Amino acid sequence: MERTLVITKPDALQRNLLGEIIGRLEKKGLKLVGMKMMSIDDLKVEEHYSHHVDKPFFASLKKFMQSSPVVCMVWEGNEAVAAVRLIAGETKGSEADAGTIRGDLSMSVQANVVHVSDSVENANLEVARFFEKDEIFDYKKLDMHYVYFGDDE
Repeated sequence: MERTLVITKPDALQRNLLGEIIGRLEKKGLKLVGMKMMSIDDLKVEEHYSHHVDKPFFASLKKFMQSSPVVCMVWEGNEAVAAVRLIAGETKGSEADAGTIRGDLSMSVQANVVHVSDSVENANLEVARFFEKDEIFDYKKLDMHYVYFGDDE
């Protein structure tokens, strides 16, 4: 089973979209194994968005990500990274397909409601960046045999 990170950004929290986002991931059959609300400090923003630090929009991105608390979540499932990326949609909300989180709930590239991991490798790094091992839970979810069947299990 893969694990992936989802961060509901400040716009999601301010617009009361947390339940909608969680609901979509739950309906897909993904398992929530970690969740916490937090403010992101300078170091964490710079580490998480290190690939953008030298870009002209970084100061704006940093200000946005620190404008309100965020909710960080770890989701688990077969091919969880790809599944969450599909549900989230394209980065720029105005270009994301209808039916995706960003396509239905955002218009912006920055205020696009969620950050989702873009690869299994990055998911592992991002989960470790935002969660201690004891903040991630391993438990039996009773409906999993209805989500995965036969060869999928």
